Order: sequence, then C-alpha cells, then structure tokens
Amino acid sequence: MCPSATGAPSPGCTSEELDRVLTRLSQETGAYASALYLLSPDRRVLQLAVLSGVSRRIATPWARVALAAASPVSDAVREHGLVWIGSQEELARRYPQLALALPHPFTVAAAAITTGRRVWGGLVLHWSSGHMPALSAAEREAVADACHRLGLILRQAADSGHAVRAGPEPHIPPALRRRTATPAEAQAAVDFAERLPSGCCALDVDGRIAFLTTTAADLLGADMADLLGARPWQAIPWLDDPVAEDRYWAAVLSRRPTSFTVRRPPDQWLSFHLYPDASGTSVRIVPTTSADDVPPPHLVHPAPAAGPGRATALYHLTHLAATLTEAIGVHDVVERVSDQILPAFGAQALALMAAEEGRLRIIGHRGYPTELMHRFDAAPLTSDTPAVHVLTTGIPSFFDTFADLKRAYPPAVLQDGMAAWAFLPLITSGRPVGSLVLAYSRPRAFPPEERSFLTSTAGLIAQALDRARLYDAKHELAHRLQAGLLPTTLPTVSGLDVAARYLPASHGMDIGGDFYDLIRLGETTAAAAIGDVQGHNVEAATLMGQVRTAVHATAGASPGEVLARTNRLLTDLNPGLFTSCLYVSLDLSRHQACLATAGHPPPILRHPDGHTEILPLSPGLLLGIDPAADYPTTHIALPAGSVLALYTDGLVEAPGIDIEEAITTLADRLARARHQTMDALADTLVSHAQSSASRSDDTALLLISPRRTEPHTGT
Repeated sequence: MCPSATGAPSPGCTSEELDRVLTRLSQETGAYASALYLLSPDRRVLQLAVLSGVSRRIATPWARVALAAASPVSDAVREHGLVWIGSQEELARRYPQLALALPHPFTVAAAAITTGRRVWGGLVLHWSSGHMPALSAAEREAVADACHRLGLILRQAADSGHAVRAGPEPHIPPALRRRTATPAEAQAAVDFAERLPSGCCALDVDGRIAFLTTTAADLLGADMADLLGARPWQAIPWLDDPVAEDRYWAAVLSRRPTSFTVRRPPDQWLSFHLYPDASGTSVRIVPTTSADDVPPPHLVHPAPAAGPGRATALYHLTHLAATLTEAIGVHDVVERVSDQILPAFGAQALALMAAEEGRLRIIGHRGYPTELMHRFDAAPLTSDTPAVHVLTTGIPSFFDTFADLKRAYPPAVLQDGMAAWAFLPLITSGRPVGSLVLAYSRPRAFPPEERSFLTSTAGLIAQALDRARLYDAKHELAHRLQAGLLPTTLPTVSGLDVAARYLPASHGMDIGGDFYDLIRLGETTAAAAIGDVQGHNVEAATLMGQVRTAVHATAGASPGEVLARTNRLLTDLNPGLFTSCLYVSLDLSRHQACLATAGHPPPILRHPDGHTEILPLSPGLLLGIDPAADYPTTHIALPAGSVLALYTDGLVEAPGIDIEEAITTLADRLARARHQTMDALADTLVSHAQSSASRSDDTALLLISPRRTEPHTGT
C-alpha cells in the first residue's frame, strides 16, 4: 500500500494497485485484454473503470452495462461466479447481441469481484480464438486470485472513505511491452525500418499512426506530418472504406495477423499486412500489381472521407439495432439510445421527444441540464422550431453552425451553448412518433454518409420507441387490471396478525395469476387462500379474479369442499389454464386450522418455540383438470405465537435450484427471523426474491399468526 498523509490509501495509489493486479493476471493467463467494471452507486449498472489491451473506442458500447442485461460480465456478477465463452458459436448462441456487434473470433471470460457477500463489480478477459476450448486449472486459479485481490483493494479503499468510482472515461494502464528501447536502439530501429524495401508503420492501441517510414508515407501519398497521430482510414480518403477498418478490428480482436488489398487512385494497388499485440499493431505496406495477388477482400470503389469511419459507424449502428431489440419501456429505450448514440457520433448532448396530444414532449435527455429541457418541453406542434419541423415534414435538418440555424429559423436564440445540431425525425410505418436532437460543442460538417447513418439510426430508434410506448400502455392497463383484482387491504380479524406481499415478475408485462386472500367468517373464524394461475398475461389475471370470486362464494365450507366447488367451476369454464390453490380454515377459539391443497407448494409453520415445520399435506390435482377431483383435508394445531406462511412458487423457484432445497431454505429463514413484526418478517422473506434481477415468476406471500393474549390484571 502507499498511504496518504492520513494513513488511508490515496486514489492514485489504489489505481496503481489495480493496474498491478491486472498486469500480473495478463502475464499469468496470456489474456490480451482486460476490463474492470464497477457497480454504480445505485447498484443497477456496471461501469467500465479500467481497460487495457484494446482501444477504448471498441469498448464504448459497453462502457455502461445494466446489471439486468444479458452479457458475460452482468451474468457473472449476478451469479457471483465465472462465465466462460470458448468459441464464436457459443457467443452467438448465448449472447447474440454481442456476437452481432463483434463478428470476430475471440474467447472471453467474465468473473465477479466480491468480498464475502459484498459485490464490487466484474472482470472481463479476452484471449485470441487460438485459446483452448476451456480455461485451464491454472488460469481459473489466476482469475480467482485476481478477483480476490481486486475485491480486497476495493473494500479497503471504500472503508477508508476513498471508494473507487468509474470515471467518464475508463482508466488506461500503460501498455505491456516486451522491452523498452534505449535512444541508440530507437534510432537503429528507425534505420532498420527505413532500409526495408516495403513500407512500415506502427499503430497504437487506438489505431493511430505512431511511427511510419519514409517509404510508407510515399506509398500512402501523404506527408509524414499529416499521418502521425491520425488513424489511416480518417487521414487518407481512399482508405476510408469498411474493409480497411474492419480488417484492423479483426486483427485487434482476434489477435491474429490479417491482410487486405486496396487500390490507391488511380491504379496503384497496395497490400496491407497487420500484426497485432497488446501494445499496438505493426503494418507492412507492399506494392502489388493487382488485387488478385492477395486473397483477402479488396476495394473497388474508394469512398470520400467521413466524420467517423464507415466501419465504426456501421459497428455502432449494428450494436444499437441489437441492443434496441431488448429494450422494453420508453425509459429503457431512452437509456440505451443515450448510451450508444453520443459516443458513436461524437455528440455531447441528446434530447429525445415524442408527439403527445398536439405537443412535443421531451421524454429523455443526456448531456443537457434538466432545467433547460423544461423550457423546451411541451412545445406545440404548430410552433416554428427545428424539432417540430422535422417531425411534421419527416425531413432531417443539419446545422453546421449556429449561423446556419439562425438563417433557417431567424427567431432562434442560442440557449444550450452548443455549436452544431442534427434534428432527426422519428418515423415508423409512415407515422411520425417524435424527434431526436443531437448537439455538438464545436462546429462540424455533416458529410452525406454521416447524414445517412444518422437518419437510419433515427429509423431504428423510432421503431423501438413505438414498441416501447405500446408496451408502456399495455403495462399500465395490466397493472390497473391486477390492482383491481388483488385485495388492496386485508380485513381485520380479532386475535389474528397478518401480512401479505406481492412481487411481479421482473420480465414481461409484470402481471400474472398469483393471488392471496383473507376472509373474515365470524368473531373467531376466518379463511385464507393463496394460489397461482398458469401464465403471465391478462388472461391469467382474469382467471385469477374468477378463482378468487369462487373461493369467496364458497368460503365457510370445509377446505376440501371449497376447492372441489372451485374446481368444478373452472372445468366448466374450460379456460385452458390450470390453477394451484391452498385453502385454510382458521378456528381461533380452538387454536386449530384445517387445510387442503390443489397442487400448491406446502405451507410452513413456525411453532411458538421458533422451530419450523414444512407441513406434509395430502396433494390434490390442480384446479381445472378433472371435475371429479377430490381434495383431502389436514388438521393442525395453530397455537398463539405461531406463524403460518403461505407462498407461491415464485418465492422459492430459481433456475438450477432444487425446489425442495429452496423450500427448506425458506423454512430456515423463517426460523431465524424471530422477534420481528409481521411486516418486517414479510419483508425479510421476500428480500431474496426482490433482489433477484431475473425473476421469471410472480411471488405472493401471506403470513398468519394467532395473537398472544396478554394476561389481564386488575384490582
């Protein structure tokens, strides 16, 4: 450690420690790239904090990864484990979005960084496609040891009040080099390269020319001063083609040599051979007679220079298209668009607007202050503004400077401090749904190809936004329906303490068929029911309401008879869905309960002394299968101070978890949570399910506890 004057590790010291761990791990495993992600303060997003071995440009789409998203690092963090992808085919199968955005062969591992139960983030490592199909035992041990060390560093920094946070740009450690040249060696290396008959140049990890020979500059037809520090496909018009940049990314990601052939106008063919490693890429440029001399793809139609390289724009456009397929609601679309569009096109601010009731509403923004957005919100569609104009005409507008904007809209006043703008209509199926504004802090030209890319991007966003608004409307309708079907409050029953919880599934329409109920029958009698209708849609919720009504109508009969009558009703309705249900009759004066089940998970009883018991009820068929089904009853003692827990399978089911073990775990949790109020106990039992980002089923919980009566004292 390198403590500060206060004795705590300084931020710079912590960064150096993280770098050392990652450098050592790369040396031990041979991984050519590593990325350290940290959980955001709200613990919903993984943010890229440290990146080595690849350009930050290629990592930009994954600078922020939602913890709930499907990606190797988010899956590893959620599961507190390690994810290994050993082939491009496996990547395409498990993470099609990632494979679509990075169509180059490589292998990847992702692991969670934890200390005890505390999760700090995740670690991602890349190898070339030549890696063995599986991690070796030594590599697994090295990854586990590195994650342990990283966790300790992050915990110590947090405990000292210097918690490590991801910055707006990831930290890039110094590149690993085999050795450092002396001044004499450096000049000798230049002399060596200059003597070679072909041209040579070196690209740094960001693809910029760090060195080139005189022959290389002559072959490229440009001044050496103009090339140094520039990316070849941006500095040389005839190299600005998807093939050139695509071959570069293929070499960088696969860590394998590759080549391509380009025609330098008017008729000079050049063959480029790329040799990558962690410090950059070496390039040989060899004159050739024609493209047929080298088998890789060749260029026949050189293109003019564009702002971002075309391969880069295509790369970001493809990634945006893939990520928008997973967007659900409007907020989700806004977040994904903001994460992708700003870095893809170099913009500093973005505003997304939707047409609502004759006005243009701002539904999301990034890079703009909220108070400024309030000024522009709800502009009438009759107003003369660029955002309204592109929506009503469907024609995008591009303004290289504020002077250009002022000429087109004389009343315009510069309020956002920006210098160039792109106003894009959001149109889907011929219908305008909104506008997208991209703002740049400096004047800039918008070449034709960039305008085309931006317009195409707006089309993708419009489709996603239209779907998202429809989803939100259905989501609101579904919630209103479900709110009307589930009990808003439970009745007060003298001598009985109760608590209930309901958690919707974390995917889909957040609506399902789980239900619970408490029915007051008399001064000392009551009934409780809990059930789960098959499915997670409006039909399931509707059937749930019918089941609740049937149970209410027959409440007071024996539990077996209540289930039998409800079953006959469902089979008559023939909804095509089945329902599990557990019904309990409570006699508080006798401290007894009678139970019957229709294929529902067994209830758990916590006795007054604190030990728990999973009640072995005689099972009956699910409701809605056989109209003649019989439902046996079971009598139990329910003394004061005991707790009867009724729940649906969403509380205990999880992929890869044995259901009986999960129920036992729930019983243990109930036993440990003594001396809590009923509400606190309910929160404790659902906390595990609530923290899961991938619940595929609804969860309902109903707790029932006969109240202890305090001894009466008098004079």
